[in-house]
Amino acid sequence: MGMLVVNYCIMEQAITLRKLRKVFRSGSVRVTTVQALEGLNLEVRPGEVFGLLGPNGSGKSTTIKICLDLVRPTSGDCLVFGGKPSNPESRRRIGYVPEAPFFYGYLSGEALVQSMGRFSGLTGADLEKRTSEVIATVGLNGAEGRPIRTYSKGMLQRLGLAQALVHDPDLIILDEPTAGVDPIGAREITELIRLLKSKGKTVLLCSHLLSQVESVCDRVAILHRGRMIAEGTMDSLLQRTAHRPSLVYKSQQDLDEGRRLAEKAGISVSDGVGYERSLEEVFIDLVREGAEEAVL
Repeated sequence: MGMLVVNYCIMEQAITLRKLRKVFRSGSVRVTTVQALEGLNLEVRPGEVFGLLGPNGSGKSTTIKICLDLVRPTSGDCLVFGGKPSNPESRRRIGYVPEAPFFYGYLSGEALVQSMGRFSGLTGADLEKRTSEVIATVGLNGAEGRPIRTYSKGMLQRLGLAQALVHDPDLIILDEPTAGVDPIGAREITELIRLLKSKGKTVLLCSHLLSQVESVCDRVAILHRGRMIAEGTMDSLLQRTAHRPSLVYKSQQDLDEGRRLAEKAGISVSDGVGYERSLEEVFIDLVREGAEEAVL
C-alpha cells in the first residue's frame, strides 16, 4: 500500500508585529518617558498594499523604524519575512523611501542609484541594467545625468523610489511618498504603487493623502497614541463605520418626505444619492473617538 505524503506550506507574512511596545526615555537627572507603541499587533501579507495611518505622534514612524532595525522595541516581536529585522537576509528584501530623502547634491541621479545598487551587492551588467530599468520606471529618463541639486521636490521623491527599487526588493516601505509633490506627480506615484503591486511586490504605505490610500490599499490600520484603533479591508472599514443611513426616492413627494424625516433625525439627503463615507471621514471620526476615550 502506497503512502500519500502531503507537504503543507505556510506562507510567511511580509511583516509580523506581536505585542510590540516602545518606550522612549530622555533626561539624565529627571527621566521622562514617552510610550510610542503600546502592544501593537499587526500583519502585512505578501503582495498587498497596506496603509499605515494615524495622526502625527501616533507611532507610525516608530513602527517603520523598528521594521528597518533603526530602533529596537522595548518588548514584543517584529519579524520581516519570518526573520528579525537585524537579519541581513530580511534587510535585503526591503526597499525604503523616507519622507524627506536627502542626497548629496553633487551626485547625478544615475550615480546615486548605482551606488545604492552596489551597496546591495549588484555589479557589472546587472547593475547597469537595473539602474536603467528603475530610472525609466520612475520617469527620470533624460534627467539621470543631472546633478541632484537641480532636481525639484517631485524629482527627488522619484529618485528616492529609484534607489529603493534598484535591488528589486520584495517589500517597499513608503513614508509619505507624495509629500510636497504636485497633483500630477502624486498621481504618477499612485500609478507606480499599482505597478509594484501588479509585479507581486508588498507595499507598506504611510500617507496623509487619504484619497491616495483609499484608491490603492487593500487593507489599512489606523493608529492613535501608539495603539491600533481600527484595521481591515477598505470595504469592511468603511461599511463598519458607515453609521449614517441613506435614503432612496422614486418621486419628488418621496424626496420631500425623506428630507423631512432626515432633518428630524439629523441625516443629510441630496437628490437621491445615498450618503457615502470616505476614508477621510472615517479616519477623523475614529481618531476623535479615540481622543475622547483617552480623556474619559
